[in-house]
Amino acid sequence: MQTCIVRQPIMNREKKVAAYEVLFQEDESSLYNQQDSRAANAIQDFFMGLDQNNFLGDKDAFITFTPNLLMKNIPRIFSEHRLVIQIEDNVIVHPLAQRIICRYKKQGYRVALMNFEFTQRCFGILDDISIIKIDFSNPEDPKIRQKVMVARSFGKQVAAYNVNTEEAIKKANELAVDFYQGENVANLLSTNVHRMDHLQSNFFQLMVAVTKEEPNLDEIERIISQDVTLTYSLLKMVNSSYFALRNKVKSVMQALTILGVGQLKQWVYLMSFSGEDDSVNNELIRTAFLRGSMCQALVDFLPDFPLSRSESYLLGMFSTLDTLLQVPLENAMEALPVADELKQGLLTGEGKPGALLRLVIDYENADWRGVSEAAKELDLSMTFVAQKYLECVEYVNDIWQDLMHPFEDQVDQDEKPAERVGTQSAGGTEETKQQGKKK
Repeated sequence: MQTCIVRQPIMNREKKVAAYEVLFQEDESSLYNQQDSRAANAIQDFFMGLDQNNFLGDKDAFITFTPNLLMKNIPRIFSEHRLVIQIEDNVIVHPLAQRIICRYKKQGYRVALMNFEFTQRCFGILDDISIIKIDFSNPEDPKIRQKVMVARSFGKQVAAYNVNTEEAIKKANELAVDFYQGENVANLLSTNVHRMDHLQSNFFQLMVAVTKEEPNLDEIERIISQDVTLTYSLLKMVNSSYFALRNKVKSVMQALTILGVGQLKQWVYLMSFSGEDDSVNNELIRTAFLRGSMCQALVDFLPDFPLSRSESYLLGMFSTLDTLLQVPLENAMEALPVADELKQGLLTGEGKPGALLRLVIDYENADWRGVSEAAKELDLSMTFVAQKYLECVEYVNDIWQDLMHPFEDQVDQDEKPAERVGTQSAGGTEETKQQGKKK
């Protein structure tokens, strides 16, 4: 049985990630369409083996449950403080719907109602509903405003989903919804506009330099030394209690030797875009990390791939540049000295690099048909892709913790910096490299 899982961010009014919707797929159809007990057992077994804290961080989880899953008490796998139970029509029409929903509310769970309609069945369960999710795929639909007004009159929070366009964002803002969700909601909510001269900045030169197969430390030192912000931040980081060094580091070269190229690659990307307290940009950067890590992890299992591991990492990382810089991706890539195959994969989606990037992005968007097609093109099994996704989420979460809190004093002084940096990629060991190919 092939089970895939993905998380998608749900943003609040402050443009911070409030929760993740967790989506899964079994074989070629949605797991939610499976009504028998085997589906319930599958999801139970799956989540029992999943490190929820690592996968979700400190965020809540929105998960859709069928009547069978609800009656088998599958939501009890999660803490009532961390789970929002989503229900759809198949629950509402169930003869025991009201009793089931009321039971979970009494146990402390929040319930989100999908696809609210003006029917007796929907109104009959509203007392036990915390959140009403409204489809914004057609923002001109007059029913959207009516549904929001009803939700407000009953004291319910409103979550807008399928917020995939600028028009949907405007409508959601106009109606002051509580939560936003969509394929590109973080992109659409982004407000930071970065100037085109960023393309000539030290950051992009540095990013290319540190991801070469054989990075040149002299070149990296020269680039950093030309930027006072990078120099100051690098020295401050290395001289923090995080590294617990006896003597102060005073030169860029000495700092590079201590920090290591692997962690530097993560650090410079974060430094470029997170100067302000912008949670939306942070989520985009986290997405870029995850795409880059997943491309790099999967390329180890793709023989005769035209890009190196480091170039595959850039393939995923640079796929968010257009949003971060607010310029067309073609313009963003013009100034970057990267391989033609990498540019072609980013801009046209053609060739094996394009297929790899499509696979990663389709998985991120829970486009299971697209995932299946791209995996088949690359001769990878969906089960293996799902495994690598979970590994990369854990890997990126560890990196993110280090990057966001690099100066914390709560560090074991006996622990070696190299062990804390965690520069090993999420690609896995040589022993696992035979597992990615289809059987």
